[in-house]
Amino acid sequence: MTPRVWFFAGGKTGQFAVSKMSAVRGEPLPSASRLYVGQEGGAESDAAFTLRGTVSNERYTTREEKTELLRRQVAIGREEARQGAFIAIKKNEAWWALTQDERRAVFEEQSSHIKIGLGALPQVARRLHHCRDLDEAAPFDFLTWFDFQASDVGAFDDLLGALRCTEEWKYIEREVELRVERIELGHGRK
Repeated sequence: MTPRVWFFAGGKTGQFAVSKMSAVRGEPLPSASRLYVGQEGGAESDAAFTLRGTVSNERYTTREEKTELLRRQVAIGREEARQGAFIAIKKNEAWWALTQDERRAVFEEQSSHIKIGLGALPQVARRLHHCRDLDEAAPFDFLTWFDFQASDVGAFDDLLGALRCTEEWKYIEREVELRVERIELGHGRK
């Protein structure tokens, strides 16, 4: 079972070295040289930022799509997957004003989000974290954690490029991307 609440803390410690931080749309995050990813809630006291999200149910997939995703998706945290990306997204009010079926229509029927994602599997692993499911307000709606091998950076870039050209991306109010490389094993704070 995947534990539900995950923390992402940017600062001077963490198991990932930050190689690039980009504000794709909207305000950037404060600068950080390392990224901690884990379930321990105690971020360093001088962290530049701490974000958290919860692993939840998949909201816009059909049974057939979910079955195919589970069949092709590899586990995050593979030893050979030392490259990673952390993407934080906030969608605009127009997105949240849509009904569930209207969001599904934009997400898949118009944008082919799942179909595009399937094209990057199994090279790119991902875990989606929902922020709107938390008790308090958060600056982002979704936090997505990806990992992949150095040889698959191009596949990941193609995935992002394709997703950012869709109808769904018109609803993005804020997107921040961090590229990272794992420098420590496990989830310890060093």
